[in-house]
Amino acid sequence: MADDMHQVDEVIRQRLSSDVALIEQISHYIIGAGGKRIRPRLVLLFADALGYQGAHKYELAATVEFIHTATLLHDDVVDESSLRRGRDTANAVFGNAASVLVGDFLYSRAFQMMVSVNSMRVLDVLADATNVIAEGEVLQLMNMHEPDVAIEDYLRVIRYKTAKLFEASARLGAVIAQAPREVEEACADYGRSLGTAFQLVDDLLDYEGTTTALGKNVGDDLREGKPTLPLLIAMSRGSVDERNLIRHAIEQGEVERLQDIIGIVHRTGAIDATRDAARTEAEAARHSLSSLPLSNSLNLLLELSARSVERSS
Repeated sequence: MADDMHQVDEVIRQRLSSDVALIEQISHYIIGAGGKRIRPRLVLLFADALGYQGAHKYELAATVEFIHTATLLHDDVVDESSLRRGRDTANAVFGNAASVLVGDFLYSRAFQMMVSVNSMRVLDVLADATNVIAEGEVLQLMNMHEPDVAIEDYLRVIRYKTAKLFEASARLGAVIAQAPREVEEACADYGRSLGTAFQLVDDLLDYEGTTTALGKNVGDDLREGKPTLPLLIAMSRGSVDERNLIRHAIEQGEVERLQDIIGIVHRTGAIDATRDAARTEAEAARHSLSSLPLSNSLNLLLELSARSVERSS
């Protein structure tokens, strides 16, 4: 996908232009950090799989990347994060106020970009997605430092906060290809399941990965008091003492005994159980593709769903 992604990067560079120097500086800092760019790839792959070859796919691929980047800027401020993608977060370098305001700029620029496509359906999809993502952010905030969160409520946060933009990205490819509504829904189902699988693996890597591989500090989720699935499963399977240790760590955002907690998470099989849950979502994503015609893009979508689960970073 190198040629297509080059086109997307060119749109990103053009659309980051601003007369305000600090906006350009921070925007280029965060966008330039790279990342997997999965959401833009979904727009391109579904558009190609359904026969669309116009330029709007590049504009929309860049648009979803801007929305995603805006959420990262805001997330890092809320979470007080200091490391992302292997380097200092924008808020650590430029301060919280500047990061929040530049995140607002990227959101508003994204809406300018989606208007340029001249499609009410595109506007509907992305307006809905940004609203749901904001609800997910608030739901996650409500769950912070709460060890008694139900697994259903944890999954709801994932569906809103992470999977919704995956879903919207996949749906956009179908929308601009003018695919039948049932095909559009199948594409959206793929994105939703893939996004859920992706976040589940992200959550388990906080207790299995390394800071170097992840590009962020191991144990950040625990420090932020996030009751993710590996911890919820470990508490349900562990001894009373182990359960109390994890509860206390979530309530206090305490990482002093992180290695002990990692040991409990592994001993109770919580890592494997979380990855199994991700595999179930990835299988659902693959099943959603059954109505798409055979193509190289379809093969790449199938590969992407497999890689999303087995990755280590």
